[in-house]
Formats: sequence, C-alpha cells, structure tokens
Amino acid sequence: MAILKAFKGLRPKKDKVNLVASRPYDVINSEEAKIEAGDNVHSFLHVVKPEIDLPADLDHYSPLVYQKAKENFEKLIADGMFLQDKTECLYIYQLTMDGRKQTGIVGCASIDDYFNNVIKKHELTRPDKEEDRKNHVRVANINAEPVFFAYPNMKAMDEVVNKIILAKAEYDFTTEDKIRHEFWVVNDATTVKTIIDLFAKLPATYVADGHHRTAAAALVGKERRAANKNHTGKEEYNFFLAVHFPDNQLHIMDYNRVVKDLNGLSEEELLKKISENFTVVDKGNSTYRPDALHNFGMYINKKWYSLNAKAGTFNDADPIGVLDVTILSERILAPIFNIVDLRTDKRIDFVGGLRGLGELETRVNSGEMKVAFALHAVTMKQLIDIADSGNIMPPKTTWFEPKLRSGLVVHSLAD
Repeated sequence: MAILKAFKGLRPKKDKVNLVASRPYDVINSEEAKIEAGDNVHSFLHVVKPEIDLPADLDHYSPLVYQKAKENFEKLIADGMFLQDKTECLYIYQLTMDGRKQTGIVGCASIDDYFNNVIKKHELTRPDKEEDRKNHVRVANINAEPVFFAYPNMKAMDEVVNKIILAKAEYDFTTEDKIRHEFWVVNDATTVKTIIDLFAKLPATYVADGHHRTAAAALVGKERRAANKNHTGKEEYNFFLAVHFPDNQLHIMDYNRVVKDLNGLSEEELLKKISENFTVVDKGNSTYRPDALHNFGMYINKKWYSLNAKAGTFNDADPIGVLDVTILSERILAPIFNIVDLRTDKRIDFVGGLRGLGELETRVNSGEMKVAFALHAVTMKQLIDIADSGNIMPPKTTWFEPKLRSGLVVHSLAD
C-alpha cells in the first residue's frame, strides 16, 4: 500500500511564477546556473544552487552554501514572492513536450515507504551526493525540489486527474526549451481524499529520477525521528516532496557513451575485436540511430557502424543481462577498452539523448573523444522489472525528458 499525503505547499504567487521557476539543481553546473539566473534575484536557482551567490573558489559542500540556501528561500518569502496554501492540498503538474503530455500528482511520499521498499529504486547512490542533499534539507528545512516517481497506471486515477485539468491551471507557462508547464491546486477535500485512497491501492511506486534526493529526505526524516522523544509519525519530516506520473506516460531517452582513446588499438584492430561478439555493418557518414534492442551505433573517424549483438552475448531472461548498457560494458568497454568502473573511470563520458547523436559526432570530430556508442533507449518495463527484482541498473542508463521545473511548490519540514 503506497502512502500519499497532502500538504500546505509553499509556492509562488501566480504573477511571480515566471520569475521564480528554474531548472533543477542537477542538470546545470554552477557556472551555467550563475549565467542563467543573471540579475533575477528571485530565480529559484538561488535556493537550489546557492553557491552562485558565494565566492567562486568556495567549496560547494561548505556549510555556508546550505545556510545561503536557507537565507535565499526566506528572502523569497519576505519579498512577497511566495504564499502558503491554508489547507492541505495536492497538486497536478502537466508537462507538454513535442505534443506529448505527462500529468503527475504532486504530494508527499512517506519515508516509511522508502525504508519498507514500497518505493522501489533502480540506482545506487553516491555517499558524497547523498550527504550534499541531506545537508540542504537539514539546514534549509525544506524539500526544495520534488523527486520524480512513476506509478503503475490506473484508469480510475486517470479519470480523477483528467477531470481536474479541465479547469484553468493556476500556472501555465512555456519555457525557453518549448516545454509547456501547467499546474493545478487541488484543495477540495473530497477530491484530495479520493486521490489518496486510490493511491493506497498501489502496490509500489518507482523512483524514476532523483535517487539522491529521495535517500536524503528519508535519512533526514529518520534522524529527526530518533531525536524527537515525542515522535508521533505525523510530523512533516516523515514525508517528502514527490511528483508521481503514470508509467505509461513517461518517455526514457537514450543515454550514450563517448570514449577518449582506443586503449592502444588501431581502428582496424578495434573493429576486429568488436566483430567477435557483434555483426558489424559499415553505415558510412550518415548518422545511424539504433533501431532495436541489442543494436548499437558506433561512430569513429567520421564514419558510423551498426553493431548487432550476436546470440549468446546477452541474456533476455535476466533483467540486467538484457540491458544494452550491460552488453556494451561486458562485451566492449571492459574487455576491449579496460573500462570497468563507469562511475570513476575518467576515459568515458555520457551524453543524454536530448543532445542528439550530433553531439556524439561533435565530440569525436573535435578530437576530444576517439569513439562514440549510441544505444537504444531503456523501456519503462525494463526499469520496473529491475526495480521489482531488487536489482540495480548500471550507471547512466536512463534519461527522462522533459525535466521538472523547480520552485513551483515547496514542502516545509516545519510542523
């Protein structure tokens, strides 16, 4: 049984949302965030990337960074940019990209669901990034950004949500990347209860994007439980901000790889080694996109190749073995390039599908990289199968688009 909780959201006033809403903390670096915020003192980047307001040489994990996040959010409130809903609400958040819509329910997930594995994960977290997000929550005392969850689609839930979005949205704006963002406030107590009751019928939810923020929120909540002698389970620290999307509306893009050198091999030697496990077809200089699972594109020396994994090189009965990222790692990256740990090896980099295959060509043609591999995108079914089996996906496997905007609603941990 999955838990969804309504809450009194802190959110921008309707006429201020365009000034506040920002890209999330983990899709741009600090230099890009500083440029993007520019002279807009009300951009939510000042809360999620507060280092942009501090000296450039300051350690981004310094306590001063988290204190600045707290100060900047309190200033947004003091400046009259935010209001707080007077009753506990849920929210509906719809994103439209290239004509495709995904409509999510914004509410609070339970840290108990996280620890009891009702919230299922498919990625490992890095301790340094986890601690960074924990410190942000500890000091600012808010969940500044929602995590991105999926849930098994449910006709009854679709019917409730589709009725809500017939009304005029509270926020409706299109960002520079041509993505439309619409946001509804659900404050009718009967409708809120209906959604929560339907949600309780779900056997599980799935972290799509935001494993570090999910872990951080849950662990900070656990800390506060231990420190509170009068703990009841109803305190706000027992819950954290999440947007839940039906799984049949989500789209995972390809997540590709570029490698800096050929590990001492010539191009001819590389092709010969690859052909032991793959059927290699020369595609010339026309960009080649993999057209099925177990088919790969390889770009080297201004030429594309199709690589089809041969029978016996993968295991379709294994939720991890079936993944193309696994096949690439086990049959090419590790044995041929000696790239074993994708998390730490500096010879490999990753390119999200939104940048397109042209980005692979650019990075190889520039001489920065020697070879690129294009992969077929992972499916939602594969993600769910892996999470249900208790397995972990290899690093840099899923790239979800469109990205959520930050600052549309904030969950305060203050009771």
